[in-house]
Amino acid sequence: MSARNSTPPKTALVVASDLEALTGFQSALTSSGYVAIIARDLPTALLAITQHYFDVAIVSSRLGEGGDGWPLAGVLHLVFPRAFIAVLGPGDPDVVTFQAAINNGVSEIYDQSRRPADIVGAIAAQSSGGTSASGETVQ
Repeated sequence: MSARNSTPPKTALVVASDLEALTGFQSALTSSGYVAIIARDLPTALLAITQHYFDVAIVSSRLGEGGDGWPLAGVLHLVFPRAFIAVLGPGDPDVVTFQAAINNGVSEIYDQSRRPADIVGAIAAQSSGGTSASGETVQ
């Protein structure tokens, strides 16, 4: 028997209430070699956190109410400190958005209007490099 030197696939969590966005991210992540776990709400995301180890998490800043994705990003950062945590936000971020990103340990903020494939490509490039930009860079 020969020993294989293969690494397990990376796992990504995507949390968004928009089904079209979830489908786009799942497809883009799978094409990039990730195992994608998707959740449409906070309870499902919390259950996934207890069942899997995540290398990447992509969280919408708005799940049910405005801004309720930020605390989830903070929990993900605490549970998976080496994971790349991305938050999807509406439009150009302001000072409050940057402050929320810093306070919750977010790696990057992305405009939710960008194509999922573009966001996943940027995440894959940054997470394979080992470090993120500055913790509050907008893509």
